[in-house]
Amino acid sequence: MASKLLLELKAVDRRYNEGDRKLVILDKADFSLKHGEMVALVAPSGAGKSTLLHTAGLLERADGGDVILSGVPCGPLSDDDRTAIRRNDIGFVYQFHHLLPEFSALENVMMPQMVAGLSPKQAKERALQLLDYMKIGHRADHRPAELSGGEQQRVAIARAVANAPLLLLADEPTGNLDPTTASYVFDALEALVRQSGLSALIATHNHELAARMDRRVTLSQGKIVSF
Repeated sequence: MASKLLLELKAVDRRYNEGDRKLVILDKADFSLKHGEMVALVAPSGAGKSTLLHTAGLLERADGGDVILSGVPCGPLSDDDRTAIRRNDIGFVYQFHHLLPEFSALENVMMPQMVAGLSPKQAKERALQLLDYMKIGHRADHRPAELSGGEQQRVAIARAVANAPLLLLADEPTGNLDPTTASYVFDALEALVRQSGLSALIATHNHELAARMDRRVTLSQGKIVSF
């Protein structure tokens, strides 16, 4: 029987040199995420939330231990193979939307699909579907500067799931938004995750939003612990 686990971190170490000393961010950290599970990562600034997400998302290599995605140990993989996994199986959402300013909302969502090999027609069709789902379809032809903060972030979420990833990693996706807009954006994000069967690890300072997820974890002395 196939494992119900999508993502596993096994004894993961992540350290940075800071002058003459080593700064320990992850210390033999263990974590698992099931298929379809939505987990909140709640920790103070500087605790290592971004490092954890970057390591889990194969943007950074662990100094020890391994990241396992869909049963595949990723540590031994080449950079090209890790890039392919990020492109096809992992979606990222950040606190700042990082949309390409010279392109419309529609084009921003089309782009990762075309990089993955879809035709412009196919990419446009799916992009429009996603933007409609995020209730932003009527703004498809607008550039990021013409969109509100909440609209920009909904476009960024649509872009993150454009290639139908298995895993969504989000780093304070509502951190730049006022409470009302943050709640609205999170509603859309949660609906998308639940209905698509995505697995999601979402870093947030917002305890109300964290309470709506399946469980919560934090970082303590380099370990990932539930609370």
